[in-house]
Amino acid sequence: MAPAPAVSDDPNASALAACAAGDRTALRAIYERESPKLLAVAMRIVRRRDVAEEVLQDAFMQIWRRAGSFDPALGSGRAWIFAVVRNRALNQLRDDRHVPVEDQELEAAAARDREVDDAFERLTEASALRRCLGRLAPERRRAVLLAYVSGLTHGEIAGRLGAPLGTVKAWIRRSLLSLRECMS
Repeated sequence: MAPAPAVSDDPNASALAACAAGDRTALRAIYERESPKLLAVAMRIVRRRDVAEEVLQDAFMQIWRRAGSFDPALGSGRAWIFAVVRNRALNQLRDDRHVPVEDQELEAAAARDREVDDAFERLTEASALRRCLGRLAPERRRAVLLAYVSGLTHGEIAGRLGAPLGTVKAWIRRSLLSLRECMS
């Protein structure tokens, strides 16, 4: 596995380090660079623009407060920022007791399923990860990709795969452990 990029090679990692030191312009730089994509991630999860904007605002407050907890040895600054937004959006869904799925949402879910399959095929830059993902059983790989590429909750994944929630949670946890071991 290649070593983690140096903070200076990752503009978001550098900006997070500056945020941790109290530099508000660094937070603004992250916002200007990443907010359109982050808003899209939040929109895909909460499915309402007003809620997604609120999620993004809350996430940036959390990024500001927790920037010091970012560890570049564990991943890129961009991945950390996206994880904060994704987790905040998922928490918002739990808080709101999400509304039932409609036909358009089912079509969107089918499109996300295709995106998961396409995402697996596009992992050319991360050949080691692709190799490790390829070693997972198909249902476990699909569960991991639905969680971390499509941003679905464990409950949504269980419904999509027709598997018990506990099984899906175990698949994801064990798969992440296998991936960590394979990538090291």
